[in-house]
Amino acid sequence: MIIIPKHFLGQMAAALFLVGCANTQQALEPKNTDTTTNAKTAVEPKNTGEAQDELPHILVFTKTMGYRHKNISDGVHALREIGNSVFVVDQTEDAGRFTIENLKRFCAVVFLSTTGDVLNMEQQKAFEQYIHAGGGFVGIHAASDTEYDWPWYGQLVGAWFRDHTKVISATVRREDTTHISTVEFPDAWRREDEWYRFRSNPRKNAQILVTVNDQDLGEVTMNGDHPISWMHEFEGGRAWYTGMGHTKESFLEKDFRKHVRGGIMWAMGTCANSANK
Repeated sequence: MIIIPKHFLGQMAAALFLVGCANTQQALEPKNTDTTTNAKTAVEPKNTGEAQDELPHILVFTKTMGYRHKNISDGVHALREIGNSVFVVDQTEDAGRFTIENLKRFCAVVFLSTTGDVLNMEQQKAFEQYIHAGGGFVGIHAASDTEYDWPWYGQLVGAWFRDHTKVISATVRREDTTHISTVEFPDAWRREDEWYRFRSNPRKNAQILVTVNDQDLGEVTMNGDHPISWMHEFEGGRAWYTGMGHTKESFLEKDFRKHVRGGIMWAMGTCANSANK
């Protein structure tokens, strides 16, 4: 018979208690002790937008207070596609984004078939300051059917809408062969659209890029001189406009997409270069 002293029994009990605690703790803890890294990997997605963050941003404004074109969503989608790897589209109908500070973020502002009175006086002043600071403006189709009580805007666009044809086929002719928005444009192009007539001829204040053949348009004529796309430098900024783009099919046309893309690129000017630095 082996007699174990009492003080050894106490030490053995203490040792067994510690071993039991260690085993329990090991059972409760996950095998991979690098829990911080795993949690971060599982919760945070990979950053796939770094390249896009380096691209210039444009603001596409689609607010309507009058007629609303059914193809606006098609236009926004097309702008996102043609801007791929060139610029990032931020689309909004919130006029509250027209503040001095927020507009500084954008290399150009696109009015895509806006209609009616879409900005209040404070927002108008912010947009004017944006242009004066060298900002770019692009107007597509009903952008000329917007803000009739704001004379400065009418000068920026170049002309206001008067009336239009039904969707019919007409011939557009390239007048400027060197501009970035027309350099790849056909000299004559037969296409369908809703053709605008304007309250005044923009030729006296803008560089005409494309005209439409008046003889194709019935009564919606401009006395034989019918500009449909144009551009001009205006009070420190740049403005480019096309009256084309009423139909959904417009934004599927390869040549029309090139036309709009070139207009946006020109309106962005040196801002696009600085944004990529």
